[in-house]
Amino acid sequence: MDHGGHGMTMDLPPFTFGRGLEWSADPFFLTACLLGLGLYGWGVVRLRRRGDSWPVGRTISFVIGVLTIGLVMCTKLNDYGMVMFSVHMVQHMVISMLTPILLLLGAPVTLALRALPPAARGRKGPRELLLMFLHSRYMKIITHPAFTIPLFIASLYALYFTPIFDFLMGSKTGHIAMMVHFLAVGVVFFWPIMGVDPGPSRPGYLMRMLELFAGMPFHAFFGIALMMASEPMVETFKNPPASLGIDALSDQNAAGGIAWAFSEVPSVLVLIALLFQWYSSEQRQAKRQDRAADRDGDKELAAYNAYLASLNTRGN
Repeated sequence: MDHGGHGMTMDLPPFTFGRGLEWSADPFFLTACLLGLGLYGWGVVRLRRRGDSWPVGRTISFVIGVLTIGLVMCTKLNDYGMVMFSVHMVQHMVISMLTPILLLLGAPVTLALRALPPAARGRKGPRELLLMFLHSRYMKIITHPAFTIPLFIASLYALYFTPIFDFLMGSKTGHIAMMVHFLAVGVVFFWPIMGVDPGPSRPGYLMRMLELFAGMPFHAFFGIALMMASEPMVETFKNPPASLGIDALSDQNAAGGIAWAFSEVPSVLVLIALLFQWYSSEQRQAKRQDRAADRDGDKELAAYNAYLASLNTRGN
């Protein structure tokens, strides 16, 4: 029997880590991953041929970010995720909280702006359109904390605890749309906090840390709610296939534990990235001030020498 358009998921054997990692590609996500890697690779090669450098660390981060999408959407994890709440929660946490951080640290927008050729005078090419989008009012709205934090929270509570989740899980298209939504929400939440790409005007580093910690407790509360529930709360996972040999409530408790534990992972990663960015920013600022001080010192020295020269002239 077909479940949600994802193949013969009803006949899946009991879940093991090895089985979960077997190849089972979703065509949409496989195409998107290959396209993302191809475009990023094109940008890096273009810069290198021009004689410009691009940090290896950024490339590694982006590639790992894309591979995490492949891990949860192009393996049997995706099949098991249709019938097991715990496996679905692993997919959700990875694609919404780990993948966005890795992709953002890869600075794909900066790469695109540097690699895309500028259009002819008076015309608008891909580079110009991207810049317009980055500085648009729409971008300011969707990256503002008043929008990103409620969206981040609603993606959990309004989705899982209403019939919307069951509706989306009922079809392959709905499931893909939900996973794309999780990824997009993660990107717009983390971008203003720790993204290295140009874009929305960012607050100071302390405010960014507050933004991060404003969203994370709700993830933990959501996990605790699932762990403490005395009955299955999501219709889709109420009657797991007998072939899996699992209990729906135990599986839901495991899903809650995963959601609760995973909220710590991005907090630590983002905090490290933020502190590193803050330190780098302070170093750049100190260098700028030193250069300015050197220039001012040179001007003062030149003025003093000119003054001595004028005294000498008068004496003569």
